Amino acid sequence: MKELESRREGTEVGQMSFLEHLDELRKRLVRSVLFIVVAFIGCFFASQHIYEFLAIPIKRALNEAAIRDMSKTGLDPSVILSLTDLKVGDRGRFVFSRATSFGTVAVQPGASVEVVAAVDEAGKLGLYTEEPIITQGGLVARGVRLPVDLTVKPSDAGPDLGEKLIVTTTQEAFTLYVTVSLYSAIALSIPFLLLQVWGFISPALYKHEKAYVTPFILLSSVAFVGGAAFAYYILFPPAVGYLLGVAEEFRPLLRATDYFDLITLIMLAMGIIFQMPAVTYVLSRIGIVSASFLVKNWKLALIIILIVAAFVSPTGDIPNLMLFALPMVVLYGFSIFIAWFFGKKRQTQAEV
Repeated sequence: MKELESRREGTEVGQMSFLEHLDELRKRLVRSVLFIVVAFIGCFFASQHIYEFLAIPIKRALNEAAIRDMSKTGLDPSVILSLTDLKVGDRGRFVFSRATSFGTVAVQPGASVEVVAAVDEAGKLGLYTEEPIITQGGLVARGVRLPVDLTVKPSDAGPDLGEKLIVTTTQEAFTLYVTVSLYSAIALSIPFLLLQVWGFISPALYKHEKAYVTPFILLSSVAFVGGAAFAYYILFPPAVGYLLGVAEEFRPLLRATDYFDLITLIMLAMGIIFQMPAVTYVLSRIGIVSASFLVKNWKLALIIILIVAAFVSPTGDIPNLMLFALPMVVLYGFSIFIAWFFGKKRQTQAEV
């Protein structure tokens, strides 16, 4: 009887009915949704910058594929210079990569003109036409400065070879920005969402076990960021490079929506997978999980890891599967060490 009373002092389980648990779940879900909505509004205003950041791996891979194709024609890619390397007097033929307006005259993509690099009265370097541009809309005279900023350095995606993702409908770009904003809002909300999860399950814990909320939130948040970064910088580039290599005999027209569905899925999945050591730490400190339990069930864990890797991997080939499964195996082994080092037997409130 005393043990039961001491347990109730350490937890709130005996004080909450089933309907009260449901009401608590509803409150925490509402709070989580509201927090995500607020984060979504903020992310939507920065959605273009988020898009540009997430597009770097695919743009780099597309540019590298284009450079490989260029090498097959006998042209040495090393002779290609950035516009920031131009000097006064350099001449060449400028090709318009997008529709450009000169007053009432519009020059369409693909048109070209002979240009020379020169400085204006303010000493700013620019490109000036050395021949007139004639279109159906009119004529652009010789000596006109092109609207090109020569001070902008190449992006992290590498040299700009005009490789871009495509959209197939008028509303797809807007839908894409909404999707990117939503995924970003969920990622930013992870600490708050974890706090809500802990708040819901904490009534089932003893009073001294609730003290692990701070390390749980901190470690899980850091682990999520680490997993997403690992997917972005380590896993995704070789995977997308492999996919483009398979399609090298074709001209890829990649839909922006399909690409972002893929990269966000991989980043979110790896962020969740990297929770393994953090969750193991908390459960082992409480006494729910032990190192012997993890070692005993390593075969089952390996099967689950392979299934998850097959689901997360963008291809079904063995190299990419192993590329995604290996980090999970390492995390599982690290979790065993954490459970062995930090684990302890679960104690009741009276035993503390």
